[in-house]
Amino acid sequence: MTFALASQEALHMSWNHPFASVPALCALLLAPALNDAHGATAQQDVRMNRSVETLEAGHPVFGLFTANLSLQNARALATSQLDFLFIDMEHSPFDMQALQTFLLGMQDVRTVAQKGNPQMDVTPIVRVPMNGREPMQWAIKQVLDMGAFGIMVPFVDTGEEALAVIQAIRYPQPRGSQIMEPLGQRGSSPSIASWFWGVPDYRDRADTWPLNPRGDLLAVLQIESPLGVENIDEIITVPGVGAIFIGPADLSLQYGLPGNHPEVVAAIDRVLQACLQHNVPCGITTSAANVEARLEEGFRFVTVGYWGDAGISDGTSNALGIARRASGRDGGEER
Repeated sequence: MTFALASQEALHMSWNHPFASVPALCALLLAPALNDAHGATAQQDVRMNRSVETLEAGHPVFGLFTANLSLQNARALATSQLDFLFIDMEHSPFDMQALQTFLLGMQDVRTVAQKGNPQMDVTPIVRVPMNGREPMQWAIKQVLDMGAFGIMVPFVDTGEEALAVIQAIRYPQPRGSQIMEPLGQRGSSPSIASWFWGVPDYRDRADTWPLNPRGDLLAVLQIESPLGVENIDEIITVPGVGAIFIGPADLSLQYGLPGNHPEVVAAIDRVLQACLQHNVPCGITTSAANVEARLEEGFRFVTVGYWGDAGISDGTSNALGIARRASGRDGGEER
């Protein structure tokens, strides 16, 4: 059965069976492509993490924080012009069932059928509730097993904490691998994530980029304290760190100073310069008022909005439009 025919049958099922589940539709869409030799090759050629693909092409990526795990919000954000989502489970309930439903809602069956591969337009990255100094392996394991494409960890203050994050994300590598270290400690239960991603080789792809050039998992570490700023060089050089994200509100709170105080501004710049030196994408929250300036400074992993009831607000849409124009990405590149 061809992928196109399978897609037509799946869509016919969705039209005639209103209670058909998203998992059933995705399975109908993806299984024929994976079983067909040409389809399997197509899956191997496509980069599953579109945000990584965009960064590799030399472009900045734009995202949003959200804690609204409703199906309505998932559908709205999945069809936005955003590159990624930070799904915030630090300041909202750590609910795996809600996360699973949200992730399934982000996978648009019609888009999969049109593109011919299951690459998601908007990359879901989950912020876990544990700070870098706290035990987090169990939480990271559960989030990744649901199919998330990345992990954000708040308050990473040392190289040892950064190493613990990378080890929790990675599977142990095959004997003889050139990238055995950092030693992966993630337990093996890939069935849900593999099915959600729609690939037969999930364990090979579920590794940290850029340590593994084929890896599709992003490890995003937040710098939110003076100690994290002081140790940025040892944090950023841990193999497997995909991006650094500065939390300006918590950083200023930790310094006990306003966010525009010269000491806080200098701290932010110190982290940014370390990222630029080591060619690691650096992120920060922005708005329509400052996103263009932040991009000019060298930030490449920025948010243009926060929370939102469903979809993106007018303010976020405005900031996103400014960001895309400033970065030369307003030409409606193929999604």
